[in-house]
Amino acid sequence: MTEDSQRNFRSVYYEKVGFRGVEEKKSLEILLKDDRLDIEKLCTFSQRFPLPSMYRALVWKVLLGILPPHHESHAQVMMYRKEQYSDVLHALEVVRFISDATPQIEVYLYMHRLESGKLPRSPSFPLEPEDEVFLAIAKAMEEMVEDSVDCYWITRCFVNQLNSKYRDALPQLPKAFEQYLNLEDSRLLSHLKTCCAVSTLPYELWFKKCFAGCLPESSLQRIWDKVVSGSCKILVFVAVEILLTFKIKVMALNSAEKITKFLENIPQDSSDAIVSKAIDLWHKHCGTPVHSA
Repeated sequence: MTEDSQRNFRSVYYEKVGFRGVEEKKSLEILLKDDRLDIEKLCTFSQRFPLPSMYRALVWKVLLGILPPHHESHAQVMMYRKEQYSDVLHALEVVRFISDATPQIEVYLYMHRLESGKLPRSPSFPLEPEDEVFLAIAKAMEEMVEDSVDCYWITRCFVNQLNSKYRDALPQLPKAFEQYLNLEDSRLLSHLKTCCAVSTLPYELWFKKCFAGCLPESSLQRIWDKVVSGSCKILVFVAVEILLTFKIKVMALNSAEKITKFLENIPQDSSDAIVSKAIDLWHKHCGTPVHSA
């Protein structure tokens, strides 16, 4: 038996007895022991496997640039991050922009706006579309990350990544969605076109908010592992898999309005299966990153 087949056999065995990802967890722990964390290897790992929940916040902070690759600097850098968080929070309190009654995710938003030089004159000003995106991501992040300082920094840097690294790619995702849905199920795409639903699908929820508010956080974090580590294209395959999973329901709906309304509020009980199949689809069409040991 070759080394790869032995590994595959062990992985299948571990999965059957309830220890899915045992070897992957050990591999990640080895990567995290390096004095200088290898960003490329951490990205490749995150692209191939779901991150264990106990290490997710750390890996995300490193990949998003909140923490540097050098272990020895982590405590000091995190202390600076906490001080900056406290200073910005205090500034908003001093100008009475926030109070104890302000919801935490709104506090994060105003902190982000202040640091970006875009704080409105009053909290009563209407929200911009980009603010709605920030709040949706912050709300989901709150469920994934316990520490408020970590939650703010990860949310802020996640949103900044969407607005910078993925700025040109995100507008192309609806077209890619159409292309891959056609490859997987052309009849389903034809139905959407017949109903004039292709242009009214919830692309903002899917691709701008990265499914925040659409899928439960336990499923969402496995998608965001891929987004944080370098692939926004995973979002396309989640959307395709949602359509494939609910094909019978969607085919029975005969208007764009009904289809969009259903897709904005899909049943939550299939989410884990949808994400697993979406990741398989993504690997099928885009290949599996080679893991650097």
